[in-house]
Amino acid sequence: MDDARLPTDFMINAQIRIAAREGIPITVRRHGDNSSGTIILKINRLDGTARVLTQVRYDDELVWNPVSRTDPMTEAEADRYLDRQAEIDPDSWLIEIEDKQGRHWFPGRIVSF
Repeated sequence: MDDARLPTDFMINAQIRIAAREGIPITVRRHGDNSSGTIILKINRLDGTARVLTQVRYDDELVWNPVSRTDPMTEAEADRYLDRQAEIDPDSWLIEIEDKQGRHWFPGRIVSF
C-alpha cells in the first residue's frame, strides 16, 4: 500500500468542499476509520435511482468499482447495500452525493471488473 496516501477523512472533507462550491451536497452517512477506511459512494441521481461505487486498489491505483451490474439501481437497493456494508466493515465510510448528472466527485477513475 502507498504510505504517502492522504488520510481518508482529509480526502473526504476536501471533496465535500470542492463539490459544495458547485452546489452539490455530499453527506457523510457513516463515519469510518479516519486514516485508512474504505470509501463507498452512493450517487443519488434525485430521480429514484442511485449508483454505488466502492473504492478498490487496482494495479497500485485507487479506482472506483460499481457494485451492481444493473447500474444505476433503485435508491432502495442502494440503501440496502450500504446497510449491509456498514455491518460487514465498521471501518468503511458511507458517503452520499446528490448529483443529477451522476458525477462521483472523488479522485480516481471508474473501472468495472
